[in-house]
Order: sequence, then structure tokens, then C-alpha cells
Amino acid sequence: MPSHRKPRTRIRTAAPAVGITTAALASVSLLAQSAGAAPGRPKPTVDEVQRKVDDLYRQAGTATESYNRAKEATDDQREKVDGLLDEVARGTARLNDTRRVLGAYAAEQYRTGGMASTVTLMLADDPQAFFDRNHLMKQLTGREEQALRDFETERAGIAKKRADATRGLERLTASQEALRAGKQDVQTKLAAARTLLSTLTAQEKARLAALEDKKREEARKKAAELAARQEAARKAAAAEAAKAAEAAKKPPTTPSTGTPSASTKAAKALAFAREQIGKPYVWGATGPSSYDCSGLTQAAWKAAGVDLPRTTWDQVKTGTRVATAELRPGDLVFFYDDISHVGMYIGNGMMIHAPKPGAYVREESIYYMPIYGSVRPA
Repeated sequence: MPSHRKPRTRIRTAAPAVGITTAALASVSLLAQSAGAAPGRPKPTVDEVQRKVDDLYRQAGTATESYNRAKEATDDQREKVDGLLDEVARGTARLNDTRRVLGAYAAEQYRTGGMASTVTLMLADDPQAFFDRNHLMKQLTGREEQALRDFETERAGIAKKRADATRGLERLTASQEALRAGKQDVQTKLAAARTLLSTLTAQEKARLAALEDKKREEARKKAAELAARQEAARKAAAAEAAKAAEAAKKPPTTPSTGTPSASTKAAKALAFAREQIGKPYVWGATGPSSYDCSGLTQAAWKAAGVDLPRTTWDQVKTGTRVATAELRPGDLVFFYDDISHVGMYIGNGMMIHAPKPGAYVREESIYYMPIYGSVRPA
């Protein structure tokens, strides 16, 4: 029988606002004034500008993770709502089929002289009232009675699904609002950083670049120290294993660095991360042409068959916590007290990460930023 299902319109997320609020513009303006030659206020030094810009980028990173979490919640809620609406549409089609069957029974009953009230009640808005009248129930055959019961069950189920869909739409609207607010927050922080940098002279920008180079060099030295300690620990463990093997008259074995399956997965994740080097950082991006920090680590481990959560705050809860001195290639290293950044350890105190807006996926010392902690996903 042809279905009379009406086409359903999919719920779509409204495009987030891209402008900067009046309050945000005001804050950016104040930053520009403080960085420039504002009357009665000394111009900040390049060191102060660097600290402020770094802080703004860190705040933008935190806001990006908030945005990522809101986007994930919005996508999940939209999928649930779409599923519920699909179920309602399918249930309505089945209900219409059952209604047509009941109509056929009613017509047959009318032709054979059945009670007119029975015909009316079979198609009434409240078929349950029919069951409350035992003398009318006797007018139905078993087949007709079952059809009517099925009709009522189907209608009750559809009513519940519609109510669930309504509540789901309300939650979806709330998620969309959080998504818009998250995007606005990121844009405000990045606009403030760009405005502050734009006030620097060419000489000051050169000084800022020199400070960045010095910071990286100091971080590389710490990475080299970590690599030396790890190598010393590896040699000590190998020597200990050789001694134990000699005492037991067995061939020495190399200390294990993890199960074969785990090391293979880490190697696949690292290979994927290396292939992304040079691609731009874009906040909220998960590839394949651009990434943010947690988007890169999620995609890399997914290539190895391991599903990680979307945000740094959830990724840090996945896997086994490890000390910095015990890091192995493939481990995830998290940064800052608010856990707003993550990179993938590649050995020798270095990592691959998507740093910040305007930068590209690259190798960096894990000491470039303050370390929060590390986890081993597999």
C-alpha cells in the first residue's frame, strides 16, 4: 500500500556568528592602546608583549577545546534528534497502514450489519475507550481486536517518540548556543593577539623572533638532557638483563618497551603524525588538510585503530598515565594547568604537535611549554 509519509526536514545548525561583540572590540581596542603609545601609559616591552601574546594564544587554546566539546555535543545531539524523527516518520507510516486495515474492518462490519458505534469507535481518537465497553468488544473478531490493539500500541509509541524528539530539539538548541559562544570566545582571543602584534615595529618583531628562538633553544637543551637520561636508563636496563642472563646461562634479552601490538599501533600513529608535518593549525579542525592540537592526536591514533575522544580534557583520561622520564614514542604529552594543549612524543625529548594559529604542524621540544602530564593510549 502506498505510504503517506510526509517528507521530513533535517535539523541544521545555524551558522555561528563570526563577528566580534562590542565588548570584545572594546577589549581589543584597550589592548592596542596599551601596546601603543597611549597617553600617560608606557609602552610595554617586547618581553611583556611576548608574555601577553603567549597567554592570549593559550586562552584561545582553552577556548578551542571548549568549542570542540560543544561541537561534539551538538553533533551527537543532532544525530539523536534525526534518529528520533526518523523513528517517528516510520511509526507514522505503520500507524497509517494499521488505520487503513481498521477502516477495512469497519467497512466490512457495516456491510454485515454491525453496530454503527463500533465503526465510529474503531476510528476514534481514543481507541482505549473501545476496550472499556465490554459489550462492544464482543462485536469484534480476534483478528480485528488484535489490529485495534496494535493500533493503540503504535500510537502510544509514536507519542513518546515525538515527546523525546521535542526534548532533544531543546537540548540541541542549547548545544548550538554553546557552540556559537565557544566560537566567539576563540575569535575574540585571537583578534586580541593579532591586534597586539600589529602594534610592534619591525625592530620589535625581530626582537620577538629572537626571544622565540631563545625559548626554543632552551627547550631543545632540556629535550637533549631527557634523551640522555632515557638512553642511560636503557643501557642500564640492558646491562642488568645481560647480567641476569649470564647468571642463568641464558641468552640476554633486550628489555621490553611494550607489547608488540602496542608498539605497532604507536608506530602507525607516529607515521601518520609525521605525514601531517607542514599542514596548518586551524582551530576546531580534525584534518585532513589542517588540524588543531587534539584533532591531530585523535586522527593519528585513529589511523592506528585506536579511537580517542575529541578534546584534550578527555584524551588525558584515556590510557595509562606515564612519567616524563618513561615516555615512549606515541605517548601523548599534555600542557598547562588547564590541559589545553597536547602533542605526540616521538623520542629524544621531542614531539609532533599542531602549535597555534598561524603556525604549522611541526616537531618541537616537549619543554617548549609547561608539561601537565602524559598518557599512553595503547
